[in-house]
Amino acid sequence: MDEAPGLSDQYRTASPWPVFIALGIPISELGLLFDLFPLAVGGLLLFGGSVVGILKESGYVTSTIRAVTALAVIFLAFGAGLAFTDIALVTRGYAVIAAAILLAVGGVVFELFVREQRQTF
Repeated sequence: MDEAPGLSDQYRTASPWPVFIALGIPISELGLLFDLFPLAVGGLLLFGGSVVGILKESGYVTSTIRAVTALAVIFLAFGAGLAFTDIALVTRGYAVIAAAILLAVGGVVFELFVREQRQTF
């Protein structure tokens, strides 16, 4: 009797990105809610990197640098909205801006130094 009926080697394994997205959102929310700068930045980096990873893996984007740049611009706009309004959310806005900058720098470093591995079958 087959242990995994209907499955064969032609199907890929499950993607790890949804778990990291699901962890990045609450970590960043806890950091933003309780005004914990490193936790907010780390959670936003985990969330942003995972979103870009899942977009690349599923084939929606061909270049990771464009996806990272677009997400960094969205984070930057959101962070600027938080930091430069009259509401007392300045440190939270700075956390989102810092995450946007680190995400963009990480995307550039990834694009420059990590070579895409081609699989040959």
